[in-house]
Amino acid sequence: MAGHNKWSQIKRKKAANDKQRGKIISKHIRAIQSAVREGGGGDPASNPLLKNAVSAAKTDDVPADNIERAIERALGGGEGQSFDAVAYEGYGPAGVAFLVEALTDNRNRTVAEVRHVFSKHGGNMSGSTAWQFDSVGVLVFESTDDALLEAAMDLGVRDIDADDDAVTIYTEPTELYAVVDALEPTFGAPAVAQLTKVPQTPAAPEAGDASKIARMIDALEELDDVQDVYTTAEPASLLAVEQGGS
Repeated sequence: MAGHNKWSQIKRKKAANDKQRGKIISKHIRAIQSAVREGGGGDPASNPLLKNAVSAAKTDDVPADNIERAIERALGGGEGQSFDAVAYEGYGPAGVAFLVEALTDNRNRTVAEVRHVFSKHGGNMSGSTAWQFDSVGVLVFESTDDALLEAAMDLGVRDIDADDDAVTIYTEPTELYAVVDALEPTFGAPAVAQLTKVPQTPAAPEAGDASKIARMIDALEELDDVQDVYTTAEPASLLAVEQGGS
């Protein structure tokens, strides 16, 4: 697995301009409010959906006050918006599989917007792709401490990916926060701790196709209703596009 793609994506979000930051925060607020309503409460300790939504928001530096207000508004009930979780499957440039997750209060609008992006970028929303992705927990520690690697291996985690400035640890979805609790006292809080999806068999598109795929991902992420975009494109190829500025 290539955790550096997830980490580079998060760092890119943190470095976004003010307008983009506002959109990122809005998406997290929507996810938190939906998690409160769907998970049955405002306490992350007893609501796994909310725990993951809050952890993802903290990863993207959403202010604590925003998170608390979102939970309070969701608990307050009233006439607040209710969002449905939906997923869209399809293929993009070079036959790369896409899985798009969204929260929407208008399914017709959202599917039309997503379909438009697929069509504009040479993709199509046909066929099943969800089976090509595995749900995992992912932790990123900004550390290269050998003791961290050893401790993670002793916990029997799913996989570990280390590079020059970070260690990415993959867990089974149900074990994510148990691993956090085991490692945090010694190694500090992880920079990332959240559930995500990874491709079972990553593809390595050529540079031109990788650039098209990266633009399609950006266009999907620009949609207000879209929460997460997953592809089977090899992370290194997309990272090279970002670093090259193409």
